[in-house]
Amino acid sequence: MQNKPMISAKPITPMKTAILTYGIVASLFSFLLVSSASGQASPLGLFDAHGDIGAPKISGSAAYDATGNTYTLTGGGRNIWTTNDEFQFLWKKTKGDFIVRARVEFVGKGYEFRKIGWMARAGLDSNAPYVDAAEHGGGLTSLQYRQVAGSNCVQIILPITNADIIQFERRGTNYIFSAAHSGETFVSTNFSNIRLPDEVYLGLFVCAHSPTAKQEAIFHDVQIVRPAKPNFVPYHDFIGSVLNILDVQGGQLETIHASAQPFEAPNWTRDDRALIYNVSGRAAGWGALVRFDLATHRESVINTGLENKNNNDHVISFDGTMLAISDQSAWHGGKSCVFTVPIGGGTPKQITTNSPSYAHGWSPDGKTLVFTGSRKGKFDIFEISTNGGGEIRLTDAPGVNDGPEFTPDGKYIYFNSSRTGIMQIWRMRPNGKRQQQVTHDDFNDWFPHISPDGKRIVFISFPADIDPATHPYYKECYLRLMPLGGGTPRVIACLYGGQGTMNVPSWSPDSRKIAFVSNTDMSGE
Repeated sequence: MQNKPMISAKPITPMKTAILTYGIVASLFSFLLVSSASGQASPLGLFDAHGDIGAPKISGSAAYDATGNTYTLTGGGRNIWTTNDEFQFLWKKTKGDFIVRARVEFVGKGYEFRKIGWMARAGLDSNAPYVDAAEHGGGLTSLQYRQVAGSNCVQIILPITNADIIQFERRGTNYIFSAAHSGETFVSTNFSNIRLPDEVYLGLFVCAHSPTAKQEAIFHDVQIVRPAKPNFVPYHDFIGSVLNILDVQGGQLETIHASAQPFEAPNWTRDDRALIYNVSGRAAGWGALVRFDLATHRESVINTGLENKNNNDHVISFDGTMLAISDQSAWHGGKSCVFTVPIGGGTPKQITTNSPSYAHGWSPDGKTLVFTGSRKGKFDIFEISTNGGGEIRLTDAPGVNDGPEFTPDGKYIYFNSSRTGIMQIWRMRPNGKRQQQVTHDDFNDWFPHISPDGKRIVFISFPADIDPATHPYYKECYLRLMPLGGGTPRVIACLYGGQGTMNVPSWSPDSRKIAFVSNTDMSGE
């Protein structure tokens, strides 16, 4: 029999959220730490403590494997339902909004009403108000909640069974549960006006739904993200940045650097030794270019002379010797102009005289740069000789045309365009002829990057409800992969990011990995 009462769920409209099959190792940054009131006090991975809620006859446990970012929980307990709960809880105390995500699995067979998932709880008493995102042993997925201490619970059932990816969000008093099968998109439901305290116990749980049994569950790729505050001002307010490397072949994700000082747009050097990115935000002074050594994980500033207000449009030549940068220093009016500089730094050479201009691609022979230029308020794609001179317009279409990049064989330039009303991926010949749409879906797609072997493209996708004329900061967005010759894009990562996540070519030289930036608030406020 099903738990009662219940409410049938409908997916949140209109957005379907893509899954994340591998987690960002969020242990590089922390939330507020507190000692455990009823659990074991030593921190475990991202979490502060763990322990049994209620008084189950069989005690539970929790373990953390830092190498795989994996948590294993065992627990007994009658249920998480009616007026009192019994289960094993691994938690941290946190304030404000959050986005949490994990790939989950039960270990072994068990009772169909056993439960695992994420929970936000007002307290550690067995009858405390809570909201959870639960996966049941019989395959049911539901958002459960108790609004008043000691009251019976309610659940909203999602129209998906046997999900293995679960995501749980709080936005003010609104709680959202999204679930998916691995490799598919999320089905979501939400409930508003749940009045939990601003500070809650947030974490993972397992419940056996039996006083005489113990159940085990594994939580992979666990993420905790603190999103930007609702009143943040784009291009003025910034949160922290996380540098990630994703193995596109095997799916492994490694987080190699995190900083409260925001940075953006990693380029992968052709010698496979470093990433190059720009620091951003007012505190950083807007625009040093930094080399991040992949062996030592040390940063060093690249000398770009007077051109030291670099934005996130920079690109490495195919031979790896030169860097095209986009600088907006005051001496040339504070509007972005394109320069070239040796990869190790030096005196930049100015290439464009019209501004603003934003560098995006080199031709394979190193003789031509393609860039995005705003001319009379209209964004189009241009080419110019690396010796400077006159610019040649390649697109003259409605909307925004942006992100041009050559294929390794030099036969095509891929770019993104909103000329159809939504941002999509396009391609054209190097002379601007034969402009063809490549993606045809409801996502807003930006910045196509072609793998060095010329076989695949990766790009960033936003849901349809964003303005295709903007580069949005701090959104739930997706990295998608498709064959260069066309086909159905597949999601390879879901993240919280946007502007600066992947503006520039970020493939490793062997075409196996990509580098990208995600974001989380590290202020601790």
